[in-house]
Amino acid sequence: MMQTTRFVLRRGGLVLLALLLGAGVALHAARQPGRKSSGARQMMPTFKYDPSWPKELPKKWIIGSVGAVFVDAKDHVWIAQRPGATTNLSERFALSGYSECCYPAPPVIEFDQVGQVVQAWGLIHDQKGVPLGPQVSGPYPDGAWPTSEHGIAVDSQGNVWVDSSTAPSSLLKLSHDGKLLLRIGKEQGKKSSDTINLGGPTSILVDARTNEAFVADGYDNRRVIVFDATTGAYKRHWGAYGRPPSDEPTPATQEGAVFDVVKRREQFDHVHCLVEDKAGVLYVCDRANNRVQLFKKDGTYLKEVLIAPETKAFGSVMSVAFSPDPAQEFMYVADGANHKIWILKRETLEILGAFTGGGSGRGGGQLLVIHTMGVDSKGNLYVGETIPGNRIQRFTFAGMVPVPGR
Repeated sequence: MMQTTRFVLRRGGLVLLALLLGAGVALHAARQPGRKSSGARQMMPTFKYDPSWPKELPKKWIIGSVGAVFVDAKDHVWIAQRPGATTNLSERFALSGYSECCYPAPPVIEFDQVGQVVQAWGLIHDQKGVPLGPQVSGPYPDGAWPTSEHGIAVDSQGNVWVDSSTAPSSLLKLSHDGKLLLRIGKEQGKKSSDTINLGGPTSILVDARTNEAFVADGYDNRRVIVFDATTGAYKRHWGAYGRPPSDEPTPATQEGAVFDVVKRREQFDHVHCLVEDKAGVLYVCDRANNRVQLFKKDGTYLKEVLIAPETKAFGSVMSVAFSPDPAQEFMYVADGANHKIWILKRETLEILGAFTGGGSGRGGGQLLVIHTMGVDSKGNLYVGETIPGNRIQRFTFAGMVPVPGR
């Protein structure tokens, strides 16, 4: 029998108000996520904005919307960003010779722990995929590069996977330095039953144990689809609750769609992220339905949690990450609509509170449209933003605090 477990956060729920005062941070600085407090009160992690990360980009580069963040086994931070999103004239002055700055950066950038660029590559392009300015860093696969970089993953062999959420949708497997190894998707997919093409993929997970690539597919389709990570051969797919996906009704983010915040849709609506915990359970962001659904890797549905369920069509569930302790005690959910990161007990999916940084805005340490997250081995959070933030910020783990109201 299919288990259906729902956890709902209502208005007026717990919210972590701001960063700790210096004294509070010092009191708990030695504790790591997952460590039990000696007192009876339930604890949760908090974070502090790190203005030193990343360092200034080389070659007068500027980044656009950050589609995805991935932290690899070396704690290097990879981003997939969109050069075409640098649309303001001042962001491209150097291309026209108006000033020294700026040039759109290559779409794939690898940072080390101190925030220095290790390497960067990919096609620097406009919003239609047309090459933009001098291609200062390569290589890139001619005629195959994504027009809207959304997902990125680094597999156990060091290969880099990047997808495109807009037509022509595709998933690329590249070497560590950007050479094309495999392309999945020959043309824009038009339905969730298509086993060859993709329709708006958003996130990638590569399972080294089974040599499978799991794809959240995504903006137009309503499914998780699985391919052989070596050959690209189709293996299986499923929709919400582990059922066969349907392309009805119209996605909530499209014009003319009707969205009822009281009755959840039985189909995925804007599948936006895909991650796994250490037990191999898959967590799928169903963005416009304001929920995270959990599955076994064969597509068997387990349970779900609702996040800010009264949020309208934009959706409250953008990205999921976990604390790095052995038990992965805490689960983080990026809420781009409400400008915060929800903190949950991973095992029970109980919502403890939220991290709001320095409040909503474009200032350092503030949060706007949070689109993607990653966590390193020290528990630091890397937060990527899309329109109009177009940035990545690091928030260092700053100790444990009591859960508000507990």
